[in-house]
Amino acid sequence: MSELKTWRETAPRLVDVAAGRRPADLVVRRGRWVNVHSGEIVPSTDIAIAAGRFAYCGPDASHCIGEETEVVDAAGRYLVPGLCDGHMHVESGMLTVTEFARAVIPHGTTSMFVDPHEIANVLGLAGVRLMHDEAAGLPINVFVQMPSCVPSAPGLEHAGAEIGPAEVGEAMAWPNIIGLGEVMNFPGVAAADDKMMGEIAATMAAHKTVGGHYASPDLGPAFHAYVAGGPADDHEGTRLVDAVARVRQGMKAMLRLGSAWYDVAEQVRAVTELGLDPRNFILCTDDCHSGTLVNDGHMDRVVRHAIAQGLRPVTAIQMASLNTAEHFGLARELGSIAPGRRADFLIVSNLAELAIEAVYGRGRLLADREGLKVRMPAFEYPASARNTVNMKRDLKAADFEIAAPRAAVSVTARVIGVIENQAPTRALERELPVADGIVEMDRANDVCQIALVERHRATGGVTNGFVTGFGYDKPCAVAATVAHDSHHMIVVGTDRADMAAAANRLRAVGGGVVVMHEGKELALVELPIAGLMSDEPAETVAAKAERMVEAMRAMGCTLNNAYMQHSLLALVVIPELRISDAGIIDVRTFEKVDLFV
Repeated sequence: MSELKTWRETAPRLVDVAAGRRPADLVVRRGRWVNVHSGEIVPSTDIAIAAGRFAYCGPDASHCIGEETEVVDAAGRYLVPGLCDGHMHVESGMLTVTEFARAVIPHGTTSMFVDPHEIANVLGLAGVRLMHDEAAGLPINVFVQMPSCVPSAPGLEHAGAEIGPAEVGEAMAWPNIIGLGEVMNFPGVAAADDKMMGEIAATMAAHKTVGGHYASPDLGPAFHAYVAGGPADDHEGTRLVDAVARVRQGMKAMLRLGSAWYDVAEQVRAVTELGLDPRNFILCTDDCHSGTLVNDGHMDRVVRHAIAQGLRPVTAIQMASLNTAEHFGLARELGSIAPGRRADFLIVSNLAELAIEAVYGRGRLLADREGLKVRMPAFEYPASARNTVNMKRDLKAADFEIAAPRAAVSVTARVIGVIENQAPTRALERELPVADGIVEMDRANDVCQIALVERHRATGGVTNGFVTGFGYDKPCAVAATVAHDSHHMIVVGTDRADMAAAANRLRAVGGGVVVMHEGKELALVELPIAGLMSDEPAETVAAKAERMVEAMRAMGCTLNNAYMQHSLLALVVIPELRISDAGIIDVRTFEKVDLFV
């Protein structure tokens, strides 16, 4: 990677280059400057770069060119700031930080603000440090937010580790920590919980940004109490009113378009229809799996989508560059094409379609239409980050049997209702038959079983319940050790024998995602690092993930990106109904409830 020097070391050279006293390393001529500060496109612009930073941006950089200067002719193409993802989880891509970066660089992403709370829930502070150190060696800017909620909801789940104010305070001194990750325990903040207040205070004392996560539709006193507690942004809004409420309270509304979350279109109306100030809106992905990255894109996909909703291209780019940098206090470092900033920029032939022809990071060509042009550094995860599926024993079909109340011929059961393309679920009730004292599924009406298998401490615990929305109509099971945020194992299936086979297969391979049908393995994505990430190339993982998706479809699933929906069914901080190692959780009241009504 190209090392950035301190401002004291770099500024004299930038001044000399801009004045014409010393030559630039790189000059790009005759471009259309997408200026996110002024909100305009400036024609016939040259940019000069030295020591990995912009030195001159103006009509003629001929005075910056020397014998050793590389000159690139933009030929009227657009010069666009490198794109920033303001909130994301690398682990959702099933990739290491290095492989994730390799996948997204050709799509124009040059800065990422990552929250590694997935690995934190498995490996604790040591896992965060591993990803922090890996991120620091990359040729793009990867800043790390210290996970805040491990576990996400104390008392309602038991993760593989715990993080509190002491760990947060320690991490704030690490060089690549940019702030506190999404504070998901919003009831705790609203109640002024000591742990949450301590973590936020440690972050504030370090003058860093507190990330938000208010996943309730209630915009009354609880919401106002949460904002008063310190979170500065929120990506959990899904409605127009959510975006408006957050911006009015001084928060940044983060609008996400991930592999399964489509929350931009509704909320961006706050800008396109209501005329709210777009500088308070930030685009992000939150969760993207490898297939989306390889086949559809990353932040370029989000920007194109935002433009399609009626935003001016410059405004959409602003929401994915300068707005993000300003929010994290980095506007003098990145987020725009302007003197002194890191020379992260794109050469784009069509602005509305964001047709990227070249990607530069710190003044160095990283990718063009032929692909990646930079060698990614090697990073090896140690043995301590592997073999994390700690089950007491192999499971049997009987472990997934749900006993009915005595003498019952049918029961009314609470059922988790999946909502396509959204993170929330519905709390539903369904009448289910009983046979030989065991509650049966109702495949004809799309009610199958869900189980959470404890995998951190080998307790042997299995929590059983019901879910609807996947559409499985054949004997099958899908199991995954990716189960936000506690990351136990989630098994969803229509056949209990297949559920047991799927769980045992993941135990054997050390984690991943598997699809079983009548005892046969249809697809497997191995995730040996913390049961969350692969150490294979992004294209390999994407191909395996595509086979997984095809296998789920073959079993009758019609959901868009059903795997992402599957992975959130244990997320006990997003309403309405979830499953955890503690039982069935009603997130509207943050209480454990009985499976039967």
